[in-house]
Amino acid sequence: MSEPLLTYRGVVYPSHLDHMGHMNVMWYVGKFDEATWNLFAEAGLHGRYLRENSRALAGVQQNIAYKQELVAGDVIAVRSSVLEVREKVVRLLHEMIKLETSSVAATMELTGVHMDARTRKSCPFAPEILARLRKMVVAPAALAQSPTAKG
Repeated sequence: MSEPLLTYRGVVYPSHLDHMGHMNVMWYVGKFDEATWNLFAEAGLHGRYLRENSRALAGVQQNIAYKQELVAGDVIAVRSSVLEVREKVVRLLHEMIKLETSSVAATMELTGVHMDARTRKSCPFAPEILARLRKMVVAPAALAQSPTAKG
């Protein structure tokens, strides 16, 4: 079992704001997506592997909880955890942290499916990728100590 990984660091720019003056939802999704790809790269699911093996990953469900507004100048990080791994499916949890206060601004739970890029059908992870993902599953105790669990 593993600990959550730091998968993204960035800042909220004025161009990320919506008409209400806080970060628009499209930017939460984009930053969480970057965190997802950083986490996948740690498991060996990087661009070269996907291209050379005609593989792809598709997000089939995303659930986002917005907990605190973010505004221009806020510096953020995303901590990511692998919650569950099955033969063709991985489930992740991302926590977007406002670094100034160490508070959770948003969370996203994502379910992804491993696919054959040619047939566009789901397929099993390669054994070595499956093994890496399984080693990355976060222990419940580590999740219980995360900022999300603390509120």
